[in-house]
Amino acid sequence: MDTGLFTRLSDNEWHIEPHDGMRVPGIIYASEALIRDMDHKVYEQVVNVSTLPGIVSASYAMPDAHWGYGFPIGGVAAFDADAGGVVSAGGVGFDISCGVRTLTTGLRREQVEAFKQRLADALFASIPAGVGSTGQLRLDGRQMDSMLAGGAAWAVKQGYGRPEDLERIEEQGCMAGAQPEAVSEHAKKRQRDEMGTLGSGNHYLEVQEVVELFDAGAAAAFGLRSGDVVVTIHCGSRGLGHQIGTEYLKHMAIAAQRYGIKLPDRELACAPLQSPLGQEYLGVMRAGINCALANRQILTQLTRDAFERVIPGADLELIYDVSHNTCKQETHTVDGRPQQLFVHRKGATRAFGPGHPELPAVFNETGQPVLIGGSMGTASWILAGLAESEARSFSSACHGAGRAMSRHQAAKQWRGRQVVDELATRGILIRSQSSRGVAEEAPGAYKDVSAVVDAAEHAGLARKVARLAPMVCIKG
Repeated sequence: MDTGLFTRLSDNEWHIEPHDGMRVPGIIYASEALIRDMDHKVYEQVVNVSTLPGIVSASYAMPDAHWGYGFPIGGVAAFDADAGGVVSAGGVGFDISCGVRTLTTGLRREQVEAFKQRLADALFASIPAGVGSTGQLRLDGRQMDSMLAGGAAWAVKQGYGRPEDLERIEEQGCMAGAQPEAVSEHAKKRQRDEMGTLGSGNHYLEVQEVVELFDAGAAAAFGLRSGDVVVTIHCGSRGLGHQIGTEYLKHMAIAAQRYGIKLPDRELACAPLQSPLGQEYLGVMRAGINCALANRQILTQLTRDAFERVIPGADLELIYDVSHNTCKQETHTVDGRPQQLFVHRKGATRAFGPGHPELPAVFNETGQPVLIGGSMGTASWILAGLAESEARSFSSACHGAGRAMSRHQAAKQWRGRQVVDELATRGILIRSQSSRGVAEEAPGAYKDVSAVVDAAEHAGLARKVARLAPMVCIKG
């Protein structure tokens, strides 16, 4: 992307001055190298988002930003309902509440190494993954509605996990305001057999080693030591979330003219927050959030069971679970006064700083764990939220490496077996149902996650706590 399009305010902050209908500036946080590598569509989408009614402060993009549907992936925007602000299904995305949770295992690298092959096989056998994958859980209509209302809290009541897990999940594991009755029967049907499944694409379950610490105090609060083994789960709301996104993008596109909203791109379909359609979407989206939280909770128990079979006595404790495809009602200080805003984060992670009232007490001094997924051959990261990121990005940070090429391009350049064999020589075991899926997710298809994390830290969005290296990866 041409850096001449921006006003550069610092090494990692680039502004797009308002023009041609923009209501607020566009701001991209990235190093010069990262911004030069971004597709020009990121610029266009940041600008387009800035034209939406009721947007507050700026249209933001994170260091891992790339072209998405309507909003850039890595996009953040907040809207004021009282000022005619909107909610956008494209600003949440199709995989509602896709997110990451990381667990400690109480095990060291050397303890796991001897069992690595057996552990990889046990996890692959226990964790349904891949396109159309189904789990052992079958939900009838009543159970589906209970799950959509209760989220991870519902899953714990069904025997999946522990009550103390809920303290380490956004919204304590249950998103208030969900409206299961408004979710279409087709969306529910798609999800009926998919609870406790990873899905495909960039979703994964990964066994990782903590290889480097950057903040000893935060690492201790998060339960991390160098050489420890952790498990990270990355997935979302599966077929239900995709169906909700499909349906409401269509509803919003049709209704836009009725609401007097001029869309620069049909993919930015939205509805006023205070409209019946806007309120309905918030209710079904919140049900989608609960679906994702319940899904990751079920997968957590399946993972604990697999570990126990291979390494008896392994104790997996949840560090945190945070989503990166949501719209949340939050209080933020704007121009010196607190405001209730609806913050869209699409491929961006909430990153509350120290002392935030919505965080568990254990994170009061450190700030929120910010979980950053990498590629299956490089690294993942754990960051901590910063108080100053509220003013910079409505308390938001990056969510991963960000794609450097499309899945189609990756599949043309690599073969799945080639990727699996290459990673095996580095001690990384891959288990997947799909050779093409592995090729599409080849490490070379992604940006340098460490460069993304460096940019996020230098921009004041979050600070580095720990770098994680993959040992075993279960892919769809």
